[in-house]
Amino acid sequence: MKIERILFPTDFSEGSSYALPYAVDLTRHYNAKLYILHVVYDIKQATGVHIPHISSDEVFRELNEWAVKEISSCYVEEVRGLPQVEKKVVKGIPAEEILNFARDEKIDIIVMGTYGRVGLQRLIFGNTAERVVRTAPCPVMTVKIPEHRKA
Repeated sequence: MKIERILFPTDFSEGSSYALPYAVDLTRHYNAKLYILHVVYDIKQATGVHIPHISSDEVFRELNEWAVKEISSCYVEEVRGLPQVEKKVVKGIPAEEILNFARDEKIDIIVMGTYGRVGLQRLIFGNTAERVVRTAPCPVMTVKIPEHRKA
């Protein structure tokens, strides 16, 4: 098996943090390049609904600034010593952007946490991991938080 490019999509949740060691271990084992990707959810694109009284561009700018800081500061210790790590923030619908990135960068495997959204959050955001697993151009490893670790 040849693995040269690993994608780790993150939403900075506990599920993502739990999946990261798997991505890092695979990266070390295969001496691969690790891509860490965060997608700033574009609710306007997802729903086609105009958001009144606030500038969606301004909201995105602020979320993007936050995400860039977060992706730069998160996981520093975990990825220390890895020879190739690329961090990227994009705007869009998470599953679509993860799939596009995987295709564009010719990713060999995606390692991602499952987030366990329920109710209204699942209705609004959908199940990103499920959509990625169903349509990814490469294998996907999903990592869930074990029942005994949940609060």
